Amino acid sequence: MRELFGDKDLTAIDRYWAEPYVQHSPRMPNGLDALREVVPGLKGFSWEPQRIAAQGDLVFSIVHGWGPGPAAIVDIFRLDGGRIVEHWDVVQEMVSPEESVNGNPMV
Repeated sequence: MRELFGDKDLTAIDRYWAEPYVQHSPRMPNGLDALREVVPGLKGFSWEPQRIAAQGDLVFSIVHGWGPGPAAIVDIFRLDGGRIVEHWDVVQEMVSPEESVNGNPMV
């Protein structure tokens, strides 16, 4: 994620992702070619991991970025042979603890 989205190194796709790549994010098509097309045009996105966990063939990470404003993102990846073959995400607009009803930070 850091190499692809932070460094914009498209060769990371060949090292860490594999086809068939199934995408469940509603704004992205299936397949690795979609990543190759989208990543160079991302402006202002930074991958700042807050928490990462793994269970079996699933990896979860919570990051900031992607949307037009600050957002908390939970990415879920399914791995096969150590490579990413499936992706889900949940994107939520960031709200400061002061603006939150419960006063807690989101991440």
